[in-house]
Amino acid sequence: MNTTEIDLLVHYELIDRVAVLTVANPPVNALSQRVRAGLVQSVENFEKDDAADIAVIVGAGKLFIGGADIKEFGKPPQPPSLPDVILTIEACAKPVVAAIHGNALGGGLEVALGAHYRLAAASAKLGLPEVKLGLMPGAGGTQRLPRLTGVDVALSMITTGQPVVAAQALDSGLVDRVVADINDADEVRKAGIAYARELLESGATPRSVGALPQPSATQEFIDTWRSRLTRTARGEVAPLTALDAVEIATQTDITTGLAEERRLFLQLMETPQRSGLIHAFFAERSVGRLPDLDGVTPREIAHVGVIGGGTMGAGIATSALLAGFRVVLVEQDSDAGSRARATVAGYLAAAVKRGKLESTRSDTLLAESFATAIDIEALASVDLVIEAVYENLELKQSIFANLDKVMRKGAILATNTSYLDINVIAASTTRPADVIGLHYFSPAHIMKLLEIVVADATAPDVVASAMALAKRLGKTAVRAGVCDGFIGNRILARYRAAADHMVLDGASPYQIDAAIKAFGFAMGPYEVSDLAGLDIGHATRQRKAATRHARDRVPSFADALFEAGRLGQKSGSGYYVYEAGSRQGKPDSLVEDIVIASREAAGITPRQFTDEEIVRRYMAAMIDEGARVVDEGIAQRPLDIDVTFVHGYGFPRWRGGPMKYADTYGLAAVLSDIREFATTDDHFWQPAPLLERLVAEGNSFDTLNSSGKHNA
Repeated sequence: MNTTEIDLLVHYELIDRVAVLTVANPPVNALSQRVRAGLVQSVENFEKDDAADIAVIVGAGKLFIGGADIKEFGKPPQPPSLPDVILTIEACAKPVVAAIHGNALGGGLEVALGAHYRLAAASAKLGLPEVKLGLMPGAGGTQRLPRLTGVDVALSMITTGQPVVAAQALDSGLVDRVVADINDADEVRKAGIAYARELLESGATPRSVGALPQPSATQEFIDTWRSRLTRTARGEVAPLTALDAVEIATQTDITTGLAEERRLFLQLMETPQRSGLIHAFFAERSVGRLPDLDGVTPREIAHVGVIGGGTMGAGIATSALLAGFRVVLVEQDSDAGSRARATVAGYLAAAVKRGKLESTRSDTLLAESFATAIDIEALASVDLVIEAVYENLELKQSIFANLDKVMRKGAILATNTSYLDINVIAASTTRPADVIGLHYFSPAHIMKLLEIVVADATAPDVVASAMALAKRLGKTAVRAGVCDGFIGNRILARYRAAADHMVLDGASPYQIDAAIKAFGFAMGPYEVSDLAGLDIGHATRQRKAATRHARDRVPSFADALFEAGRLGQKSGSGYYVYEAGSRQGKPDSLVEDIVIASREAAGITPRQFTDEEIVRRYMAAMIDEGARVVDEGIAQRPLDIDVTFVHGYGFPRWRGGPMKYADTYGLAAVLSDIREFATTDDHFWQPAPLLERLVAEGNSFDTLNSSGKHNA
């Protein structure tokens, strides 16, 4: 055996006429410039090596090739380009096999498409996720994949960015062989060599994917896909551009198709959406990095208690069970406990139906890891308790006072409050250092966002424990400070007030919902009210009534709807009316009548609003309150707000989040909008000091993200 090492992160090894090209760029074998150069050099060496008849490309470590190197994002490209690397592989005069384990994503899969044969471990996942970064495959993915799989499968993979498992890849023709019971790099290397020898024995020759016939698709088929993507992409340009590229593959030869793909790819590189999605990508990786927790060891958590078995409590319990914790849920009586168990069982059954959980594991979790109780003493041995009763401060104080007496020393006491003062709740105990807020979003077992609310006395290791818990639960954790509503709901209250003001002044709730959805939100504010329940907003207004400023404008129409018994989806009517069993609401003229009556009672002469003004006011309120939240240290950085709103409030991911959007729109323009709106309401519209400072300095919110600091 002759071994040659190339100092370009790709190792060349010859084993009985099989050249093995191993990509070794930990942790994910990203396609850095050195890897790209190493692949080109290794393939060229293979072609020149008379002792080698076939080559196998494998990845070292846990996967094949993870895709582009994120360290090179935003930097001038260095040769060789990935398209050139893949053309070198495809044009090789001797056969090349890609042996895939772990993941082959993005450029990694495009490298595999450049090979002549593809073998995959049964556990492998293959995908082209570029649309999630506002891009599309730019190194042949849109041209080669449909030649192997057909147009429908290719479009499903490319326009969603969702990977397929090896069995699906085999069925579609994406891979030629799937090998079971192999998981690591050494095993796939052996399987790849064995497959290569089998190919040699059968007389296999190079088989270029690019030389396959162009895929076929009717115009009707393409138009159907275009209509579907226009509806589901909600303003994103990358999926539709990727469709254009795949359509080109059905019309041209590979050389022309590759050139057009590259043109469209580079076009997407310059779009604001790409910038927004890249920002979201990095923000999600930065949000959990808290320098003040460096070196802090989390407390051990294995046994979790939940107080309250309603929708939220049952969801929290389900989330903990799915993450492998033992859970005990405490309710007020046995009937309530039985209902909670049934709810948890229903959530687990739904996970089984979605293919997220094996039915046998669901049964085991319910039988061995989950218990209900009616006595708070059942929580005496748990490591963490999460209180999830309704929003009543006195009730929560009473619960925490009792927990203080029952729970063991060192246990963590968490509250799932959405608005209430955690410092006050913590003061009900003799151990405020052990108290923290864990604000889940409903449904708690599905929604990814978890606001970790740090009270004044919360110990650093309790914060570290909460961050570790979120990671184990598979959630995105955002650290927040204590105020009414923390990060998300505090900002929501502000922009929702801006929407209510527009309704009072003449806009229709339905026009506002439509304008906000056209902006890219998943739902409009009044659709969200119906989903959450109008009783929630009513209770919040009642709670704040005593401290309301004389100039605050009250959405009397919202209270009138509540008083009429219109609670939203759960009552069959709110701002919209809902047919039995449907979550799709229809506008109701009665709502318009109630709004008109509210305007008349307030002596307001209604005016017209354009959709553009609706978005400007809605976003200005969101951004301005976000600036205050950062300035006060409730959010440590603007990116914390962006992650909160992308993951918890339906903000369009492709815009990056509200603070990224503000930078894109221009902070000076935001400030100008606020000053314009203040000419008719200088009580509500008052520019945040941080916004004014950043504009005066010529800075952006993004300048605060690296350190999380700003001028006080």
